[in-house]
Amino acid sequence: MTAEELRAKIREIPDFPKPGILFYDITTLLKDPDAYHQAIDLMIEPYRDADVDLVVGMESRGFIFSGPIAYQLHAGLVPVRKLGKLPSETVSVEYALEYGSNTLEIHKDAIGRGQRVLIVDDLLATGGTVRGTIELVERLAGQIIGLDFLVELRLLKGRDRLRDYKTTSVIQY
Repeated sequence: MTAEELRAKIREIPDFPKPGILFYDITTLLKDPDAYHQAIDLMIEPYRDADVDLVVGMESRGFIFSGPIAYQLHAGLVPVRKLGKLPSETVSVEYALEYGSNTLEIHKDAIGRGQRVLIVDDLLATGGTVRGTIELVERLAGQIIGLDFLVELRLLKGRDRLRDYKTTSVIQY
């Protein structure tokens, strides 16, 4: 299944979560076993030989992809969560969303100095969430080897904020 065929599996919902936003609903892709499997395979491909130590997944849809990617790469999995969701000592960062702001946290002991980290999420839009995650990983002295997304909304130019990092996406709008 090609990236274009995967793109056709994503439902577009206008005016969600608020008027003027076109929401790309990946649940229609996820429920198709072949499409989900191929999406994971295409996301992994650029990093298959990258010697990844840890895959960092961002709450919440990033978890859908980061778990299987970590498993396939034989890497550890580190969740980045919204404020107040992690039980141990954390490091946090506030970041801007395309329609608001939020705070992300990671456990303070989640990443060791120099560990090779792949950051995974479902969507690259303005880049706010991933910029926050990058800051957390770098504060813990992790080495970011790539930023991996299923979908990229090119019109929002999130990639422009990520020029210092290898950035890959399977489906572009």
